[in-house]
Amino acid sequence: MEIIGERWRDTEGRRIVFRGVNLGGDCKIPTRPDGATHLKAGFYQRKGVSFLGRPFPLAEADAHLGRLRRWGMNFLRLLVTWEAIEHDGPGVYDLEYLDYLEALVAKACEWGFAVLIDPHQDVWSRWTGGDGAPIWTLEAAGFEPERLHGSGAALVHQELGEAYPRMKWFSNGSRLGCATMFSLFFGGETFAPGIRPFEETTGPSIQEFLQGHFVAAMCEVARRVGRFEGVLGFDSLNEPLPGFIGHRDLARPEGGVPVFMPAMSPWDAIRAGSGFPAGGLGSRGQGSWKDGSECVWRRAGVWELKRGRPSLLRPGHFLSAGDSQVDFGRDFLLPFARRFIAGVREAAQGGQSLAGGPVRGQGMALFIEGPPEGGRQPWDPRSDPVPAVNATHWYDVVTLYLKRWTGFLAFDPETSGVIVGPRRVRRFFHAAIARIADHGRRAMGGIPSLLGEFGLPFDIDGRHAYPGGTRPGDYSKHEEALGAYYDAIDAQLLDAALWNYCASNSHERGDNWNGEDLSVWCADEASASRPGGPRSETGLREDAGGRALRGFVRPFARAVAGEIIAMGFDMISGEFFLRWLCDPAVPTPTEIFVPRLQYPAGFDVEASGAVWTAGASSDLIEARARQGAAECALRIRRRARTLRAVGNSLGIKD
Repeated sequence: MEIIGERWRDTEGRRIVFRGVNLGGDCKIPTRPDGATHLKAGFYQRKGVSFLGRPFPLAEADAHLGRLRRWGMNFLRLLVTWEAIEHDGPGVYDLEYLDYLEALVAKACEWGFAVLIDPHQDVWSRWTGGDGAPIWTLEAAGFEPERLHGSGAALVHQELGEAYPRMKWFSNGSRLGCATMFSLFFGGETFAPGIRPFEETTGPSIQEFLQGHFVAAMCEVARRVGRFEGVLGFDSLNEPLPGFIGHRDLARPEGGVPVFMPAMSPWDAIRAGSGFPAGGLGSRGQGSWKDGSECVWRRAGVWELKRGRPSLLRPGHFLSAGDSQVDFGRDFLLPFARRFIAGVREAAQGGQSLAGGPVRGQGMALFIEGPPEGGRQPWDPRSDPVPAVNATHWYDVVTLYLKRWTGFLAFDPETSGVIVGPRRVRRFFHAAIARIADHGRRAMGGIPSLLGEFGLPFDIDGRHAYPGGTRPGDYSKHEEALGAYYDAIDAQLLDAALWNYCASNSHERGDNWNGEDLSVWCADEASASRPGGPRSETGLREDAGGRALRGFVRPFARAVAGEIIAMGFDMISGEFFLRWLCDPAVPTPTEIFVPRLQYPAGFDVEASGAVWTAGASSDLIEARARQGAAECALRIRRRARTLRAVGNSLGIKD
């Protein structure tokens, strides 16, 4: 597959539509020691960490990948953390994990998936409340990881246990630990000139140390997986944050999501991190820095002690470089992205796989993201000829943060606007998704756009769908929400990856990470549907454990011999439509995924300008343009259930 204009096309020239999933949420945490974030045991362990078996053991890969294919998915955004590769120290790579990862990607490609490698992080690392970077990166900046939570430099589930507040991990983005690390990673040479890793007097700057090791670690991955044609490319970095870069006044908070996630001021975070409680953070005398170290921002001249009290000297320190006001995307994110994709493409091209075979790399694309909640990343194909994709994320933040689906209330973080009313909410979903597609089209030189993450919590409304809830097994609200999201995605003809499929998800602990529970599959529900037990919504025991399947197992055109004009699906009526401009030069047919789940009694097809036949599998139909047709249309309708089927559903036997 390759990018032509704004679209992905296969070797026959067909327009490919990606519908996929993020695999998976528990890739953020190690298998050894058990990294579930409600557990503190082993949390500060420096050596012997392993992510082997994330997202699932190789012995289980066929079962999980086969299930996803039956659900119509053809795309995987595969999570890989820096910590998983280089946890034991700078330049020390986990070869056993890399072997596993290579074998897993080979399996995914055998199943026909297109794969995006996602170097995943959230708010920098596990010790700053998220996941991603190894513990030694914090120590290189002078932090003592065991002191971060107590000083207010991080809010950590492992320390709070059951008292951890719901959906507050993202607040770590404005706390000292995460904000400092991202400021150093992207802009250390600008905002902390001369600062080197802790206790190092010579060698690279702290920025080069961090960035260089990150890129080198991902190059190790590229050397392993670059040979696979199914690997489309790499994310540059999941949801990068600017840290303090661009902050106008350190004494004032900026950013955050009003009501849900108010931000703190950097100056409060800095003072608390040096043992001066401020803004409700920290405790007197308990700073976050190692013995023998001091705040990196004091060393950079941002503040000083005067008469024993911290005094802010440069409130606009992160706003400008020389005489120019900085722009995070243009001045820091873009140069990093260029360096990153150049490195992984070169590594993939020259890599040698343990499994042997040819290697590739120069066709791999860069999937580039900006900061979450409305951040827009820059790209200009005229100066950057590398194939690139706008991989922005989007969430319905009311449902995500409040864990409630109302259908009539939404919040737009880009405009800080509250939307009320069912029709207005759905119009907002369409407008928000349209903004993403429009950004790739107009502001990034017409590159493709892919919605890299979207989804909803499954523990909404007080966990009503779980055992012991008010409506056990009833996922109709979840289906309604997912259907609304997919309607907006279809309207923009956008490629998309749902967050997420977590093989270790349970009713009690969700995705095992900071209280999140967004997995479309649950191990507990699969265990309750063993052979002899109830079947899943699809009627197949192999699909047991899937949740709210009707919300995302939907018909769609996965390969089109031409250009799509419009596509959509009405989940209530079961009607699907597709219109496309024909390309007579494409020899292969248009393929439409038609899941039995949505059409239990079968379906009827009306075609205009095309003829259709059953596809290679029972859930596919194929359409070919009639001779001379310039435009084709196809409509699929749910067939009414027969009297016998209705009688059987009521328990009436022949």
